[in-house]
Amino acid sequence: MRSNLSATDMRELVVGVEETVTLLDGSTRPYINFDNASSTPFLRPVLDRVNDFAPMYASVGRGSGYKSHISTEAFDAARVTIGRFVGAGQDTHAVILGKNTTEALNRAAHCLRLSKDDVVLTSLMEHHSNDLPWRKAAEVHQIGLCEDGTLDMSQLLESLHRFGSRVRLVAVTGASNVTGLVNPIHDIAKIVHDAGALIAVDAAQLAPHRAIDVGEPDDPRRIDFLACTGHKMYAPLGIGALVALRSAIRAVEPELVGGGTVAFVTSEDVVWSGLPAREEAGTPNVLGAIGWAQAIDTLRAIGMDRIAEHETELAEQMRAALRDRPGIHLFGDSEVSRGKDRLGVIGFAIDGVSHGLAAAILGYEGGIGVRTGLFCAHPYVQHLLGMTRDASRSIVERLRSGEHQEMPGLIRASFGIYNTLEEVDAFVEVLDRIRSGGHAGKYVRNPSSGALEPSVGCTWSGLGDSASADRCCPWPASAGSTESGRFNRADGSLGDT
Repeated sequence: MRSNLSATDMRELVVGVEETVTLLDGSTRPYINFDNASSTPFLRPVLDRVNDFAPMYASVGRGSGYKSHISTEAFDAARVTIGRFVGAGQDTHAVILGKNTTEALNRAAHCLRLSKDDVVLTSLMEHHSNDLPWRKAAEVHQIGLCEDGTLDMSQLLESLHRFGSRVRLVAVTGASNVTGLVNPIHDIAKIVHDAGALIAVDAAQLAPHRAIDVGEPDDPRRIDFLACTGHKMYAPLGIGALVALRSAIRAVEPELVGGGTVAFVTSEDVVWSGLPAREEAGTPNVLGAIGWAQAIDTLRAIGMDRIAEHETELAEQMRAALRDRPGIHLFGDSEVSRGKDRLGVIGFAIDGVSHGLAAAILGYEGGIGVRTGLFCAHPYVQHLLGMTRDASRSIVERLRSGEHQEMPGLIRASFGIYNTLEEVDAFVEVLDRIRSGGHAGKYVRNPSSGALEPSVGCTWSGLGDSASADRCCPWPASAGSTESGRFNRADGSLGDT
C-alpha cells in the first residue's frame, strides 16, 4: 500500500461509508459519521483478514491440533504488532491484552499495588477510565486546567512538590476526547520521572491519530504504562491493551484469577504464570487481536503523518466555519490552543438549543451522526461550561433522587481517515438550519433513554425497508414534552465515550 494515499483512497479503505439512510422527509442520503471518537468503522483489510482467518480459528495455548497452533501463532504475532506500534520492546515491556482501554487502566491500577497512602495525580481532562480506577486504589488529586482547557503544567509541578514521595503515579490522557487537545506526554513524563514517580497515559484517543513511542526503560521521557484500544482504530470491538514497563509492575498475583493465569495448581497452592499470561485470564479474543494488528499495519502503511494531515484539514475547516457563526461556542479553541497540536475532535454548543435536540436534528434531518452529553469526562465538561460546585452538587442530588433529566453537555463532532471536506460543508449547512429554527421535525423525549426523537414520520433506514414511525418512535407524543425551535433544555443523556 502506498503511503501517499489521497482522501478518496483512504475513504475506499473503510467499510460502510456509502451506506444510505432515510431522513425524516423520506429522502435518502449517504450517512455521515462524525462520531469516530467513540468507535470507528472497520477497515476493509481488517474485515478481509478476520474473514480469511475465521476458518482456522481455534482456542489458543495448549491445544495440539493444527488450527490451535495456527491461532496461537497468529495471536502471538498480533501482540508483537500491537507492541511495536507504540515502540514497546519485547523484553522490556509487557503487552497485556484485554477488552478495552477501561479494563487496561484498571489493570494498571492493580499492577502498581497502590495503597490509600499513595497519591495519584490525574487531571480534570480525564475520561472516567483514567480517573475512577485510581480513586479505588489510592488518594487522588486532580491537576487543574488553564482557561483554554489545556493542562496547567505549573500546577503539576506544584502538586509534585506538595505531595513529594507520596506521589506514585501521574495519570494523564494523551489527547482529550472532548476538545481534541493533545498533551505533551513526554515532557510531562520527564517532569514526573525527575520527581521519582511513574506515568500512565490513556492513549485511547491519541493512538488512532498520532505516532506513539513509549521509549526505552532508561529514557526519562518514557511512558511507563500506556493503554489503548482497537475499536477506535478501525478494528473489532472487545480488544484493548495495557503496554507496561515490566520493571514498573509490582503485583505478582493477577487481578482476575482462573484459567490461563497459572503455571500449576494444587489443592493447597498456586504458581502463577509469568507476564503477560497471568494478567490475561480466560480464553482471549483471538479474532479481535488479529483484526487490530491488521488495522495497525494498514494505518502504518497509510502513514500516521498523512492521517494527521488529512484530519487536521477537516478540523480546521469546521472550526473556522463554527467560529464565524454567531451563537456557536467552541471549546478548547482559544488563541493559545490554536497553536497547539489538536486532534479532529470538536466540542461545541449552540445558544438556545440543547445538545440533545441538535444531535437529533443532525441525525434525523441530516443523516449525520455525532455524540452529545458529557462524553464520560464529566469534570472536564463541567469545567468548560463554567459550572459551579453548587450546580454540580444539585445534579448529583437530583440523580440520587431518581431524576435523570436536564443534564448539561456539549455536541461533539470527530473525524476519521475517511471523512471529507464535503461532509463538513453538509454538517455546517444543517447547523445553520438548527440555528435559525428552520428544521422540520417536532421531537419528543423517549421516557426510558431520555433521547429526543421525532414524534411522527420517522423511517430510519438502519431498521430496513419495513421501518415505520411505530418502530422508530413507539411511544405517544404525550409521553414526553414536544421540543421544536430554540429552547434551553438539555436532553437527559449522560453521554458516552
